[in-house]
Amino acid sequence: MSRPVTLFTGQWADLPLEELCKKAKDFGFDGLELACWGDHFEVDKALSDDTYCARKLELLKKHDLQLFSISAHLVGQAVLDNIDERHQAILPDYVWGDGDPAGVNERAIEEMKNTARAAQKLGVSVVNGFTGSSIWHLIYDFPPTPRTMIDAGFDLLAERWNPILDVFQECGIKFGLEVHPTEIAFDIYSTERAIEALDGREEFGFNFDPSHLLWQGVDPVEFIRAFPDRIYHVHMKDASTTLDGRTGINASHLAFGDPRRGWDFRSVGRGGVRFEEIIRALNVINYDGPLSIEWEDSGMDRDHGAREACQFVKNVDFKPSGRAFDAAFGD
Repeated sequence: MSRPVTLFTGQWADLPLEELCKKAKDFGFDGLELACWGDHFEVDKALSDDTYCARKLELLKKHDLQLFSISAHLVGQAVLDNIDERHQAILPDYVWGDGDPAGVNERAIEEMKNTARAAQKLGVSVVNGFTGSSIWHLIYDFPPTPRTMIDAGFDLLAERWNPILDVFQECGIKFGLEVHPTEIAFDIYSTERAIEALDGREEFGFNFDPSHLLWQGVDPVEFIRAFPDRIYHVHMKDASTTLDGRTGINASHLAFGDPRRGWDFRSVGRGGVRFEEIIRALNVINYDGPLSIEWEDSGMDRDHGAREACQFVKNVDFKPSGRAFDAAFGD
């Protein structure tokens, strides 16, 4: 199949991009999905330096690596979130500023607008990321949650993200939300409501990632079937539930990698995601974009995992049949 296999650089942002390019090519990847942190792609520099994007593209070309998207998960999270001290660690200093929550939200909004402008300069058509959520903490309905509080969360999505998406529209860029716990859309029904809140505008679609659906009990294939026209990008990532009678699906406030957790991420092909069924569903909707490996497995060396995952994805991908198997018996 001709779908390129790319590596999302977010989990490798401790490495200079030059070093990661060498690794990715050696691992067998066809391209990269650049994270907007570390030195991989810096939005402020892309807009202030007319040579910045050209130099990034030249670096990728030097290593024979393609580029289809950039990802702004960290800043996107701060658009809707109730800001606290955790956000300082994930945001650029100029977005965090003095840490005043309202100011952080506002600067994150402006940074996401600028990310669309930077993507246009770079020549990619998709920005992946998060939206954040002002109502995630209300996920368990006790004390009883008035529906007006949930309504307000989706109203805030429209209020803050429509102006961002206006810029995406102006720039000809799509936004791919990675549907994910802690986001305004985290499963099929919350995703339907998010689309409705944004009046179905086309700029808003999804970076499909099966791992975040699997451990919630949502069939990732059903997500593809529910939103066939809004799958703008695909992450290949795996997860496994490890419920043993002592663990819980809410993970007990235990960090990723702790064997006591009720679920955790796994290297691609080593968890519970049925990737063949995902490929079949992507074939049905005619998705021909990249398959981007977001490698997260606290129990495995990442160089080993990335190389293995790249080969796994290339092996599992296939094109649909161009003819019915019993065509020879037709009229």
